[in-house]
Amino acid sequence: MCAYTYTYSQNMNIANRLDIAMREAGFDSQSALSRASGVPQPTINRILKSVGTRGPEAATLQKLALACNVTFDWLHEGVGKKTRVHIAHISNVLFQPVVIAEPNDPNFYGIPKVKLELSAGVTGFQTVPEIYDGSMLSVSKNWVDRNGYAPGNLLALTVKGESMEPNLFHGDVVIINTADTKMVDGSVYAINYEGEAVIKRLARDRGEWWLTSDNVDQKKFRRKGCREGECIIVGKVVRRETDRI
Repeated sequence: MCAYTYTYSQNMNIANRLDIAMREAGFDSQSALSRASGVPQPTINRILKSVGTRGPEAATLQKLALACNVTFDWLHEGVGKKTRVHIAHISNVLFQPVVIAEPNDPNFYGIPKVKLELSAGVTGFQTVPEIYDGSMLSVSKNWVDRNGYAPGNLLALTVKGESMEPNLFHGDVVIINTADTKMVDGSVYAINYEGEAVIKRLARDRGEWWLTSDNVDQKKFRRKGCREGECIIVGKVVRRETDRI
Protein backbone atom coordinates (compact mmCIF):
# COMPACT_ATOMS: atom_id res chain seq x y z
CA MET A 1 0.00 0.00 0.00
CA CYS A 2 1.17 3.51 -0.79
CA ALA A 3 1.28 5.84 2.23
CA TYR A 4 2.30 9.48 2.47
CA THR A 5 3.99 11.68 5.06
CA TYR A 6 2.11 14.91 5.66
CA THR A 7 2.64 18.20 7.41
CA TYR A 8 0.01 19.21 9.95
CA SER A 9 -1.32 21.76 7.47
CA GLN A 10 -1.69 19.10 4.75
CA ASN A 11 -3.51 16.82 7.18
CA MET A 12 -5.86 19.65 8.10
CA ASN A 13 -6.58 20.37 4.45
CA ILE A 14 -7.46 16.72 3.77
CA ALA A 15 -9.66 16.68 6.86
CA ASN A 16 -11.49 19.81 5.71
CA ARG A 17 -12.02 18.44 2.20
CA LEU A 18 -13.25 15.10 3.53
CA ASP A 19 -15.67 16.89 5.86
CA ILE A 20 -17.05 18.91 2.93
CA ALA A 21 -17.32 15.81 0.72
CA MET A 22 -19.13 13.87 3.45
CA ARG A 23 -21.73 16.56 4.01
CA GLU A 24 -22.34 17.16 0.30
CA ALA A 25 -22.72 13.41 -0.28
CA GLY A 26 -25.36 13.24 2.47
CA PHE A 27 -23.39 11.25 5.07
CA ASP A 28 -24.48 12.54 8.46
CA SER A 29 -22.10 10.35 10.46
CA GLN A 30 -18.70 8.70 10.23
CA SER A 31 -20.32 5.29 10.60
CA ALA A 32 -22.53 5.94 7.56
CA LEU A 33 -19.48 6.80 5.47
CA SER A 34 -17.70 3.74 6.85
CA ARG A 35 -20.50 1.44 5.69
CA ALA A 36 -20.58 3.02 2.23
CA SER A 37 -16.80 3.08 1.69
CA GLY A 38 -15.57 0.03 3.59
CA VAL A 39 -13.07 2.20 5.49
CA PRO A 40 -13.13 1.53 9.26
CA GLN A 41 -14.79 4.29 11.26
CA PRO A 42 -11.73 4.81 13.54
CA THR A 43 -9.62 5.45 10.42
CA ILE A 44 -12.10 8.06 9.20
CA ASN A 45 -12.08 9.64 12.64
CA ARG A 46 -8.26 9.89 12.63
CA ILE A 47 -8.30 11.55 9.20
CA LEU A 48 -10.93 14.08 10.24
CA LYS A 49 -9.04 14.89 13.44
CA SER A 50 -5.70 15.19 11.56
CA VAL A 51 -3.99 12.78 13.91
CA GLY A 52 -0.27 12.11 13.27
CA THR A 53 2.06 12.88 10.37
CA ARG A 54 1.68 9.52 8.65
CA GLY A 55 -1.12 10.19 6.26
CA PRO A 56 -3.84 7.83 5.08
CA GLU A 57 -2.93 5.22 2.51
CA ALA A 58 -3.76 5.93 -1.09
CA ALA A 59 -6.20 3.01 -1.17
CA THR A 60 -8.07 4.49 1.81
CA LEU A 61 -8.43 7.88 0.14
CA GLN A 62 -9.54 6.18 -3.08
CA LYS A 63 -12.36 4.39 -1.21
CA LEU A 64 -13.46 7.57 0.54
CA ALA A 65 -13.36 9.56 -2.69
CA LEU A 66 -15.48 6.95 -4.47
CA ALA A 67 -18.08 6.85 -1.68
CA CYS A 68 -18.32 10.66 -1.61
CA ASN A 69 -18.33 11.00 -5.40
CA VAL A 70 -15.21 13.21 -5.50
CA THR A 71 -11.92 12.71 -7.30
CA PHE A 72 -8.87 11.27 -5.58
CA ASP A 73 -6.70 14.23 -6.66
CA TRP A 74 -9.12 16.74 -5.15
CA LEU A 75 -9.45 14.87 -1.87
CA HIS A 76 -5.70 14.22 -1.62
CA GLU A 77 -4.24 17.51 -2.83
CA GLY A 78 -7.13 19.85 -3.56
CA VAL A 79 -6.33 19.97 -7.27
CA GLY A 80 -8.26 19.15 -10.42
CA LYS A 81 -11.97 18.54 -10.73
CA LYS A 82 -13.82 17.98 -7.50
CA THR A 83 -16.73 15.80 -8.62
CA ARG A 84 -16.31 12.42 -10.23
CA VAL A 85 -18.44 11.23 -13.15
CA HIS A 86 -21.62 10.25 -11.34
CA ILE A 87 -21.89 6.80 -12.87
CA ALA A 88 -19.36 4.58 -14.57
CA HIS A 89 -19.89 3.26 -18.09
CA ILE A 90 -18.63 -0.30 -18.54
CA SER A 91 -19.56 -2.20 -21.71
CA ASN A 92 -22.57 0.11 -22.15
CA VAL A 93 -23.98 -0.94 -18.77
CA LEU A 94 -24.48 1.61 -16.00
CA PHE A 95 -23.25 0.84 -12.51
CA GLN A 96 -23.74 2.75 -9.28
CA PRO A 97 -22.45 2.07 -5.77
CA VAL A 98 -24.97 0.18 -3.65
CA VAL A 99 -25.64 1.37 -0.10
CA ILE A 100 -26.93 -1.41 2.14
CA ALA A 101 -29.43 -0.34 4.78
CA GLU A 102 -28.73 -2.24 7.98
CA PRO A 103 -31.21 -2.52 10.86
CA ASN A 104 -31.29 0.69 12.93
CA ASP A 105 -29.30 2.55 10.25
CA PRO A 106 -29.88 6.24 11.11
CA ASN A 107 -30.02 7.11 7.38
CA PHE A 108 -33.11 5.00 6.73
CA TYR A 109 -36.60 4.46 8.10
CA GLY A 110 -38.16 1.02 8.13
CA ILE A 111 -41.70 1.22 6.72
CA PRO A 112 -43.89 -1.79 7.61
CA LYS A 113 -45.23 -3.80 4.66
CA VAL A 114 -48.80 -4.70 5.55
CA LYS A 115 -52.16 -5.92 4.38
CA LEU A 116 -55.23 -3.89 5.30
CA GLU A 117 -58.11 -5.44 7.18
CA LEU A 118 -61.20 -3.35 6.47
CA SER A 119 -64.92 -3.36 7.02
CA ALA A 120 -67.55 -1.72 4.84
CA GLY A 121 -68.49 1.74 6.05
CA VAL A 122 -65.88 1.77 8.84
CA THR A 123 -63.42 4.67 8.79
CA GLY A 124 -60.65 2.94 10.77
CA PHE A 125 -58.53 0.05 9.66
CA GLN A 126 -56.31 -2.69 11.03
CA THR A 127 -53.12 -4.05 9.53
CA VAL A 128 -51.45 -7.45 9.42
CA PRO A 129 -47.80 -7.93 8.39
CA GLU A 130 -47.07 -8.72 4.76
CA ILE A 131 -44.57 -11.54 5.22
CA TYR A 132 -43.95 -12.16 1.53
CA ASP A 133 -40.59 -10.72 0.41
CA GLY A 134 -39.86 -9.18 3.79
CA SER A 135 -41.97 -7.31 6.30
CA MET A 136 -40.18 -3.92 6.15
CA LEU A 137 -39.29 -1.50 3.37
CA SER A 138 -36.23 0.70 3.93
CA VAL A 139 -36.56 4.25 2.62
CA SER A 140 -34.19 7.17 2.84
CA LYS A 141 -34.59 9.30 5.95
CA ASN A 142 -33.71 12.29 3.80
CA TRP A 143 -36.67 11.60 1.46
CA VAL A 144 -39.13 11.18 4.35
CA ASP A 145 -37.97 14.28 6.22
CA ARG A 146 -37.69 16.42 3.08
CA ASN A 147 -41.33 15.76 2.25
CA GLY A 148 -42.49 16.42 5.79
CA TYR A 149 -43.89 12.94 6.37
CA ALA A 150 -44.13 11.40 9.84
CA PRO A 151 -42.60 7.90 9.60
CA GLY A 152 -45.27 6.48 11.89
CA ASN A 153 -47.97 7.46 9.38
CA LEU A 154 -46.38 5.59 6.46
CA LEU A 155 -47.37 2.08 5.38
CA ALA A 156 -46.25 -0.05 2.45
CA LEU A 157 -48.83 -2.00 0.43
CA THR A 158 -48.43 -4.45 -2.44
CA VAL A 159 -50.38 -3.60 -5.59
CA LYS A 160 -52.83 -6.28 -6.69
CA GLY A 161 -54.24 -6.66 -10.19
CA GLU A 162 -53.84 -4.78 -13.46
CA SER A 163 -56.25 -1.88 -13.04
CA MET A 164 -53.55 0.78 -12.54
CA GLU A 165 -51.20 -0.28 -15.35
CA PRO A 166 -49.04 1.16 -16.87
CA ASN A 167 -48.29 3.34 -13.82
CA LEU A 168 -48.63 0.64 -11.15
CA PHE A 169 -48.15 -3.04 -11.90
CA HIS A 170 -49.21 -6.13 -9.98
CA GLY A 171 -46.53 -6.77 -7.36
CA ASP A 172 -45.30 -3.18 -7.12
CA VAL A 173 -45.05 -1.80 -3.60
CA VAL A 174 -46.49 1.62 -2.81
CA ILE A 175 -46.02 3.76 0.27
CA ILE A 176 -49.13 5.49 1.55
CA ASN A 177 -49.33 8.41 3.93
CA THR A 178 -52.25 7.66 6.22
CA ALA A 179 -52.13 11.23 7.56
CA ASP A 180 -53.14 12.59 4.15
CA THR A 181 -56.77 11.76 3.37
CA LYS A 182 -57.72 15.04 1.67
CA MET A 183 -59.33 14.22 -1.67
CA VAL A 184 -57.44 15.79 -4.58
CA ASP A 185 -58.47 15.42 -8.20
CA GLY A 186 -55.94 13.28 -10.08
CA SER A 187 -54.09 11.88 -7.06
CA VAL A 188 -53.79 8.17 -6.21
CA TYR A 189 -55.05 6.73 -2.91
CA ALA A 190 -55.47 3.51 -0.99
CA ILE A 191 -59.21 3.31 -0.40
CA ASN A 192 -61.66 1.27 1.62
CA TYR A 193 -64.28 0.60 -1.03
CA GLU A 194 -67.17 -1.22 0.60
CA GLY A 195 -64.78 -3.20 2.78
CA GLU A 196 -62.24 -3.93 0.02
CA ALA A 197 -58.77 -2.36 -0.11
CA VAL A 198 -58.22 -0.83 -3.56
CA ILE A 199 -55.67 1.55 -5.04
CA LYS A 200 -57.31 4.03 -7.41
CA ARG A 201 -56.97 7.48 -8.87
CA LEU A 202 -59.58 10.02 -7.76
CA ALA A 203 -61.38 12.12 -10.35
CA ARG A 204 -63.84 14.94 -9.88
CA ASP A 205 -66.61 15.01 -12.48
CA ARG A 206 -69.99 16.75 -12.52
CA GLY A 207 -69.69 17.62 -8.86
CA GLU A 208 -69.02 14.04 -7.75
CA TRP A 209 -65.95 11.97 -6.88
CA TRP A 210 -65.06 8.87 -8.86
CA LEU A 211 -62.57 6.01 -8.48
CA THR A 212 -60.78 5.57 -11.78
CA SER A 213 -58.23 3.11 -13.15
CA ASP A 214 -55.21 4.01 -15.29
CA ASN A 215 -55.62 0.92 -17.46
CA VAL A 216 -56.78 1.88 -20.95
CA ASP A 217 -59.33 -0.96 -20.94
CA GLN A 218 -62.06 1.16 -19.41
CA LYS A 219 -64.73 -1.42 -20.27
CA LYS A 220 -63.02 -3.94 -18.00
CA PHE A 221 -62.01 -1.39 -15.37
CA ARG A 222 -64.98 0.95 -15.19
CA ARG A 223 -64.93 3.93 -12.89
CA LYS A 224 -66.96 3.73 -9.71
CA GLY A 225 -68.63 6.40 -7.66
CA CYS A 226 -66.85 7.45 -4.49
CA ARG A 227 -69.73 8.29 -2.22
CA GLU A 228 -69.56 9.02 1.46
CA GLY A 229 -69.83 5.85 3.52
CA GLU A 230 -69.06 3.56 0.56
CA CYS A 231 -65.65 5.01 -0.27
CA ILE A 232 -63.29 5.87 2.60
CA ILE A 233 -59.77 7.21 2.04
CA VAL A 234 -57.09 5.25 3.92
CA GLY A 235 -54.13 7.31 2.70
CA LYS A 236 -52.47 8.98 -0.26
CA VAL A 237 -49.94 7.06 -2.36
CA VAL A 238 -46.67 9.00 -2.13
CA ARG A 239 -44.08 6.59 -3.56
CA ARG A 240 -43.70 3.48 -5.69
CA GLU A 241 -41.11 0.70 -5.47
CA THR A 242 -40.99 -1.66 -8.43
CA ASP A 243 -38.94 -4.53 -9.82
CA ARG A 244 -40.32 -3.91 -13.30
CA ILE A 245 -37.77 -2.60 -15.80
